[in-house]
Amino acid sequence: MTASNSSISLFLADDAATAQLGEDLALALKVGDCLALSGDLGAGKSSLARALLRAMADDAELDVPSPTFTLVQSYELRIPVSHFDLYRLGDASELTELGFDEALQTGICLVEWPEMAEGELPKERIDLKLTHEGEGRRVTITAPAKQMVRIERVLDIRAFLDSNGYRGALRRFLTGDASLRAYESIYPSDGGDRVILMDWPGLPEGPPVLDGKPYPKVAHLAWDTYPFVAIANILRENSFAAPEIFAADYDQGILLIEDLGTDGVLDAQGKPIAERYRESVACLAHLHGLSIPRDIPVTPDHVHHIPDFDRTAMKMEARLLLDWHLPWKRGTPASDEERADYLVIWDKLIDQLEDAEKNLLLRDMHSPNIIWRAQEKGIQRIGLIDFQDAMIGPTSYDVASLVQDARVTIERGLHDQLMTDYLALRHAQGGFDEAKFLKSWAIMSAQRNCKLAGLWVRLLQRDGKPGYLKHMPRTLAYLAIAFEHEALTPLREWCEKAGIGRA
Repeated sequence: MTASNSSISLFLADDAATAQLGEDLALALKVGDCLALSGDLGAGKSSLARALLRAMADDAELDVPSPTFTLVQSYELRIPVSHFDLYRLGDASELTELGFDEALQTGICLVEWPEMAEGELPKERIDLKLTHEGEGRRVTITAPAKQMVRIERVLDIRAFLDSNGYRGALRRFLTGDASLRAYESIYPSDGGDRVILMDWPGLPEGPPVLDGKPYPKVAHLAWDTYPFVAIANILRENSFAAPEIFAADYDQGILLIEDLGTDGVLDAQGKPIAERYRESVACLAHLHGLSIPRDIPVTPDHVHHIPDFDRTAMKMEARLLLDWHLPWKRGTPASDEERADYLVIWDKLIDQLEDAEKNLLLRDMHSPNIIWRAQEKGIQRIGLIDFQDAMIGPTSYDVASLVQDARVTIERGLHDQLMTDYLALRHAQGGFDEAKFLKSWAIMSAQRNCKLAGLWVRLLQRDGKPGYLKHMPRTLAYLAIAFEHEALTPLREWCEKAGIGRA
């Protein structure tokens, strides 16, 4: 392979290599991308397009008819795809009548014979040219920098798989999250068990938000894959069900990890399954009774030090309500007086955590990150993932994260049952101060829900992700439960005065 800033040239030895490239490109394309396929008859354009579409659909038998006579064939897939064949296009202006612009706004456009409408295609497109070369084909891909970064990334991941015993493996999109991480399902060519690939190119620093530091550094968010591997290993050493790490490229941010399963803790309607949440609480209670080391060796050259969930990080997260939620809620930003009062309240609340029980926090112990393993026993029934941001802090934080699941409504009856379960299990371990824990829980619940109330707005306004806003009513309802504890009276009164509530 040869590469430059704008083009890549690859030799494809056979039809299987052409199909594999199509499958890889399916992981690189996003809404608004136009992929223009050119080349001689029989060079493999339709084969590549067919493989791409089947990969996008995750259906090896998907019927992909040639659009030579219809000119366009549309597919409602994970991302909508419109497949254009312009060989019979009478005039370039007819492209608009075929709905090209609309298709590009909401999905991806694959275009064969792009030269038939050269002046009408977007300049910011990906050009892929196939030519015969010996017994195989040569493909040249030219693209703008943003798209080229994505294409190079999927090819780098393919090279990683090839070099780690997964040559020829089938790759399928699994999921993405609110961060830059994405996940793929990897199916070995020999028919072995599926494994999971974590694609984590690393966090951008972003603008400074405090003392010249960007938000991820202030909040102690993981910057690379070392923390994930460290926490996975220490959890496994203590008999928890965390993924085994099969292969890692720490420089590129690529991990191959064990597939813990596909069952979660929600039913088909998206409602919590009480038994599974109760087992998850038991898992947390067991974890909180252990002593977890602060420094965990990952490689001979790297030791991960678990950071503290300190005052700076807590206040930075709580400020999301001040900086994002409040202006969105009432249309005006916080006044200097409101801001000062809010931060003073949080300083005093954090002061009250000084003698709270502290241990390992997984940080996002809620439904998207819990795998239900019905065939296992005890804590092995709960598969744990997405813990790279783990810290040392009040154990009550993870209990609040689970009992007040950010993405699913935990009705008050189950909410209280889970708290009762946890308290009983901790008492059974001995030396547990319930009153101190409940005050810590109320403070951590408020801190987490203030963060989330601001985060949902930030995802909407800064990142263009409106879907998270549906969680807002639930978040504010959970915040109201935290306010029931007398320690939260000052924050409750501040929120009431500022106009922040359940509605």
